[in-house]
Amino acid sequence: MYQDLAEKTAIVTGSSKGIGKGIAERFGKEGMNVVVDYLTDPSGAEDTKAAIEANGGKAITVQADVSKEEGIRTLMETAVNEFGSLDVLVNNAGFSESAPSEELTLENWQRVLDVNLTGAFIASREAINYMSENGVKGSIINITSVHQTIPKVENAHYGVTKAGLKMLTETLALEYAEQGIRINVIGPGTINTPANPVHEQDEETKKKTLAKIPMKKIGEPEQIAAAAAWLASSEADYVTGATLFVDGGMTLYPSQLEQ
Repeated sequence: MYQDLAEKTAIVTGSSKGIGKGIAERFGKEGMNVVVDYLTDPSGAEDTKAAIEANGGKAITVQADVSKEEGIRTLMETAVNEFGSLDVLVNNAGFSESAPSEELTLENWQRVLDVNLTGAFIASREAINYMSENGVKGSIINITSVHQTIPKVENAHYGVTKAGLKMLTETLALEYAEQGIRINVIGPGTINTPANPVHEQDEETKKKTLAKIPMKKIGEPEQIAAAAAWLASSEADYVTGATLFVDGGMTLYPSQLEQ
């Protein structure tokens, strides 16, 4: 646990399920105030809120479309009005709609970019404005993927957003380092979530999945959450512009072991 996080306020986008839910719940264990964002899953958001409060934190749920400026502003206003500050922003919301590149429609491409990259930019901009104006030496954590580095077939738009988010992170980190606003990336590998229920795969598919992971095991949202808590805490106050891969070694390209 990180004592300096107690009573600080965080927004976690897309926190009704999966990685976002894990991060929000961990922040609750740290005694933080958490704005739980959701788009279409109010019951999941309420479950996250209940877990945060059971862990000792405070929480409020907000329905907001993070691809829209008005949605982001609603989240920011809720954090400040409800809890009095904004100290940590986690840009977690994201999705993909797989398609062969020759069949990828502009609508599909744009929808993924709007949520995964444009939304993170808007939220980061608004958080930086608040932190700068109020002298908050805050932390912004962007959730990307190993696919910011490793191409993923039939997911050109997804990979572009994750690589773009890495560069956005590095640019903003450089720009606002002197103000003490730290901006970092967590790059998850294969994590067992409702959107990616790896443990439910048949044995042959699971074998192929594990072959890509040197540690030969699937990650859990709690492991991403542990990295997020550390990056948000003062123990990481000399870390900015970094990518922390939590991937069981996937970015080491395990196919090289076969040579």
